[in-house]
Amino acid sequence: MKKWIRFELVIVLFAIAVITFEGCKEKSDSSSQELALNSGEVKSVTVKEPKKTLSEDFKKYWYAGNAEITSYKLEQARYGEVREGTSVLVYVTEPFLPDVQVKADRSNTSNVPVLKLNATKKYLTGIYPYSIMSSTFYPVHDNQHAIKTSLSVQEWCGHVYSQLNNREQFEFTSHSYFEGEADQNLKLEKAILENEIWNKIRINPSDLPIGEISIIPSLEFFRTKHQEMKALNAAASLTTTNGISSYTIDYGEAIRKLTINFTSDFPYTIESWKEEFKSGYGTNAKHLTSSGTKMKSIKTPYWRQNSNKYIGLRDSLGL
Repeated sequence: MKKWIRFELVIVLFAIAVITFEGCKEKSDSSSQELALNSGEVKSVTVKEPKKTLSEDFKKYWYAGNAEITSYKLEQARYGEVREGTSVLVYVTEPFLPDVQVKADRSNTSNVPVLKLNATKKYLTGIYPYSIMSSTFYPVHDNQHAIKTSLSVQEWCGHVYSQLNNREQFEFTSHSYFEGEADQNLKLEKAILENEIWNKIRINPSDLPIGEISIIPSLEFFRTKHQEMKALNAAASLTTTNGISSYTIDYGEAIRKLTINFTSDFPYTIESWKEEFKSGYGTNAKHLTSSGTKMKSIKTPYWRQNSNKYIGLRDSLGL
C-alpha cells in the first residue's frame, strides 16, 4: 500500500510539473525569467569574465513580460543604388540552452539569460523584393561573446542561410544558391562580433570596445558582399553629443564604416544608424550610404498577438 501511495504521489507531482512547463511555452512570465537570471554558467562556452550585475532599471524594463519593437525608415544601398524600405528591431529577453544553443522551453539551472535581437530589413530591388533577418543571442550578464547569431536572406534569385555558434571556437555554417558559396563549414578564432554590438549597446555601452580592434563584420556584410568569413582590423570610437551617443566601427574607406546612434541614458534606445561603403560591381561601384532612422516604438508581448484582431498594432509602428 505504501508503495502505491508513493507511486501515485510521483504521478501527481509529474503532472503538476508538466502543466507548469507547458504553460510557460511561448510566454515570458516573470517567474521563468527570474529563474533564467539565476541560472548557472555556460558549459559549452569558455567564460572569460565574471557576470556583471544587472541594475534594477534593467530588470524592470527587460523583465516586464514585453518585447521592445522599433520600426525604422530604411535607405539601403544595393547594386549601386539606394533603395527605400523598412527595418524593425525586436529586442526581448529569454532563457537560452547553452549546449544546443536554442531557446529553452523549460526552466533549468543551466539556462543562460540572453537579450535576443531579431533585426529585419525589407526593400525592393527593381521588380523583386529583398527580405533580410538576423538573430543574435547575447548573455545579459555581458561576460562573453554572443552564444549564437544567424542570418537568412530571401529574394527572387534564391535564398541563403548562415549561422555562427560560440563553442570552443566560433563554428560557422552557411548554405547558399551561389556556386562558390554552396555549403560552408569552418571554424574561426574568437573575436568581437559586429552582430553582438547591437545587443551590447542595450546592456552596457560603457564597455564597448574602443581603439584598434579585431572584429568579425556582420553576417549580412559577408553574404551580400560575397566575402570570405574572417575577422578584420578596424578602428572603433564612442562619442556623445546632446544626449546621443555614437559608436563607430571604421573598417577603412575601401571596406565599410558603420555608425550606430543611441540614447546616452538607459534604456539606450537605437535612434538611427548609418553605413558607408561601395555598392555595385567593378568600375560601376559607387560610394553610397545606407541608413536607418527611427519611426515608432512599442513594448508588447507580440508572441501572444497572432490573431487577426491585432493587425492594427502594425499601424502603431508605421508598418
